Amino acid sequence: MTTESQNIEFKESWRDEYLKWICGFANAQGGTLFVGIKDNGEICGVQEAKKLMEDIPNKVRDMLGILVDVNQKEDNKKQYLEIVTEAYPYPISFRGKYYQRSGVTNQELKGAALDRFMLRKQGKTWDGVPVPYLKTEDLDNATFDLFRKYAKRSERMEDADLMDDNHGLLEELRLYESDYLKRAAALLFHPDPERYVTGSFVKVGFFREGMDLVYQDEVHGNLFQQIVKLMDLLCTKYMKAVVTYDGIHRIETLPIPREALREALLNACINKDYAEPSPIQIRVYENKTGNCKWWCIARRLDSGNTAIFSS
Repeated sequence: MTTESQNIEFKESWRDEYLKWICGFANAQGGTLFVGIKDNGEICGVQEAKKLMEDIPNKVRDMLGILVDVNQKEDNKKQYLEIVTEAYPYPISFRGKYYQRSGVTNQELKGAALDRFMLRKQGKTWDGVPVPYLKTEDLDNATFDLFRKYAKRSERMEDADLMDDNHGLLEELRLYESDYLKRAAALLFHPDPERYVTGSFVKVGFFREGMDLVYQDEVHGNLFQQIVKLMDLLCTKYMKAVVTYDGIHRIETLPIPREALREALLNACINKDYAEPSPIQIRVYENKTGNCKWWCIARRLDSGNTAIFSS
């Protein structure tokens, strides 16, 4: 017998609480629950196998509203059960709670994880949810002009689309759901997206040693505005440039190339999980140096939570 995995779970005997595991399989990729097998894969057998063959399908149907295949198996005259659960395209709950198989564990879904799960089962993403009362007139015209400038320079949109009004541009970007704008529209173009998305701002702090915070700032606005403000803030206040001269010309060299800094900030804002209410946090340290400095920047930013810079 194989070992436990994402799609396989062993139980020595049947308990009704194991309906949670069937629920977890149905909400994930499907799987098989074996009853009468120890965790190490040794077959110990199950009592009243014939009765369970009738009871389990009925309990699954009544408690979860789904159907499973329950098969009786035998090895060395020891009977055990194989309960096969298919993956379901819609959410399955057990007593009002939702579970999902993750690795070899069964996790109860709560909070933001439950929101993402429900949206995914509906074929939607978090930023694609419609926002009532958000209108095109509420969005920032200057940000639309900035977007058109960037889009024209990158040649990623046709000139005819960029000449359209703001409403038409939003439709071209698929930021409408019926008559409602999506959350992504608020994040990209609203002057104060925090009215609709909690935690959609950035905290920047300067540290000397450990958690010794010297000063900090908060950067608000939509994502386009945040990148511009962060670049200016980090380059002028948080990082010390090395000054050299080429003849009469003064040259200022930052400890991080501007292109790399901009890319790191873009990754932070794009990869952040905005379903979580906590903001992006950037820590700038006075004396953090070494070969791992660049790895820290890329690794921490990809998590969408914290960025670390050395000045």
